Amino acid sequence: MALEHAILVSLSERSGSGYELTRRFEKSIGLWWSATHQQIYRVLKRMEDAGWITVDQVAQSGKPDKKVYTVGDAGRAELARWLAEPDPSATARELAVKIRGAALGDPAAVAAEVTRHRDAHAAQLDAYLLIEKRDFPDPSVLSGQSLHQFLVLRGGIRTEQGHVEWLEEVLRAFHHDA
Repeated sequence: MALEHAILVSLSERSGSGYELTRRFEKSIGLWWSATHQQIYRVLKRMEDAGWITVDQVAQSGKPDKKVYTVGDAGRAELARWLAEPDPSATARELAVKIRGAALGDPAAVAAEVTRHRDAHAAQLDAYLLIEKRDFPDPSVLSGQSLHQFLVLRGGIRTEQGHVEWLEEVLRAFHHDA
């Protein structure tokens, strides 16, 4: 996913200036996607050139005009396309942006993507649990390198458990909302 899609989701929620968009990234969407002020302005220019967003000049008293960005038809079409597009290699942050923007496209397609990711994380969790059972039947006797290997494996187990639990929560909410 490109920064463009995170910006399209944010601007679809509410039009705004580059400064306002930067503040939103710092406070909300930035929990999952970070971008500098300079990156956001560069991407806004590319999105404007591509016809995904429009810009309105708003006069301000004693200040330069403010540019307010709004998602146009081409931007809405791109966002809908991206939301529906399966991406098995999407990171948690990319999936989070899709989840946040689900109502802006096809929520069923986003739910299908969430299901695929949940299933992949569940499969990885099962593999880690098998390794734990096979290689570390009694963790209380571990020390040195074997303890360190076990601790890294436990980190992988906990990470996958967290992903599975979160994605199941998302799916329950999607089904409740439908």
